[in-house]
Amino acid sequence: MANPIYKVIFHNQNQVFELYARAIYQSEMYGFIEVEEFVFGEKSQLVVDPSEEKLKTEFASVKRSYIPMHAIVRIDEVEKEGAGKIVDIKGDKVAKFPFPAPMRQPSDSE
Repeated sequence: MANPIYKVIFHNQNQVFELYARAIYQSEMYGFIEVEEFVFGEKSQLVVDPSEEKLKTEFASVKRSYIPMHAIVRIDEVEKEGAGKIVDIKGDKVAKFPFPAPMRQPSDSE
């Protein structure tokens, strides 16, 4: 494949972003992935997808995006780009990452 296209899915502020890019690599900033050369669907389509339009305006003037590694859900190399989108996460259907309970300090009476 001469010019690979990558589908990147990541979380950001109660939303899941799905976008397409031609360049992805590990950043010099520790813990980040750099995403460049964003690819959006053709403008000649008659049907306009509101979520893809929202994504286009979100990344309209962005040259490079730094995404924290812990926010990445998945990165796939694909044959051709699809429709990017932004999906809101409903709070009641997403489980929080389990954290250990804080250790209780013994009191003097124990």
